[in-house]
Amino acid sequence: MKNNKNLSNWLNEMGLTHPLVIAGPCSAESEEQVLNIAHQLKKTDATVFRAGIWKPRTRPGNFEGVGEIGLKWLKKVKEKTGMLTATEVANPTHVELALRNDIDILWIGARSTVSPFIVQEIAEALKGTHKIVLVKNPVNPDLALWLGAVERLHTSNIKKLGVIHRGFSTYEKTKYRNNPEWQIPIDLQNQFPDLPLILDPSHIAGRRDIIFDLCQTALDLNFDGLMIETHHEPDNAWSDAKQQITPAILKKITGDLRIRKEEGDAIEYQIKLDSLRSRINSIDHKLTEILGKRMQIADEIGTLKKNSNVAILQNKRWNEILEKMVLEGKDNKLSEEFVLKIYKAIHQESINHQKRIVNK
Repeated sequence: MKNNKNLSNWLNEMGLTHPLVIAGPCSAESEEQVLNIAHQLKKTDATVFRAGIWKPRTRPGNFEGVGEIGLKWLKKVKEKTGMLTATEVANPTHVELALRNDIDILWIGARSTVSPFIVQEIAEALKGTHKIVLVKNPVNPDLALWLGAVERLHTSNIKKLGVIHRGFSTYEKTKYRNNPEWQIPIDLQNQFPDLPLILDPSHIAGRRDIIFDLCQTALDLNFDGLMIETHHEPDNAWSDAKQQITPAILKKITGDLRIRKEEGDAIEYQIKLDSLRSRINSIDHKLTEILGKRMQIADEIGTLKKNSNVAILQNKRWNEILEKMVLEGKDNKLSEEFVLKIYKAIHQESINHQKRIVNK
């Protein structure tokens, strides 16, 4: 799985290979557990050992981490294996303790990223640090909020910055614990191509059987690294047992992953690619025209509803459209998830058009 892609300076300075592999348990549970996993990970592609010391849980009463004592275990990991260490920090006290114990990489979790107040406090506590700081995306799909957290850290003169994509919460039931919403990290990457982008497939998946596919997708999208929750006995883990894998499985996953070149070398490849992209451009143009025509009809429907004093939303009609489009999508090899997402967006735009007319 090795490749020599040029990353930002901090990765090169620390001699970290691409893709960067960060692995370790969701939670540090005991010194024995931490060292056991670390020694097994030393035989894999992982170069950074991660473990949750403080665990922000959704509801009180669940295991919330071992606390400060776990940082001493991470120091032993570095002493015994030479691996770098990483943990999550959620407030200035966590930052102070992590720095005092020489943790190499600190990340800000999704629940913290949602609050500019929390991020600002952490940024001030980290001001001028030479440690690596990674920012997980916020719980909800909000690119501006994600970038705002990065900007606050950058303003605090933190040079070694990166981001972690861990998916986004949704009230809809899907095969993921958190929806990937790949377009959001792609947009971030386009705006800041030198900002290392790392995938957390464990929190996106919520289960171990689809972690490989998520990792391969990330590498296909030019992600710079992976953060994978790894436990020597996943089923007995104190937190997030279903999404953790063993070090042996991690080794197999990284061995099977394929890193594709960003650009093809052959002239024939480029000619064929340009031809296919031209066809896509033509179809995209037609799609935009068709959607525009659809909204023109929605405008006419809005006028009709206004004149007849009829409500905009017609649930029966909407459900009929969804059922029909899901079936037609299957006939055209489109996933139900994709069809639902597309038509919900179209439906929302149609409602917006009709609302403007009805309220005019």
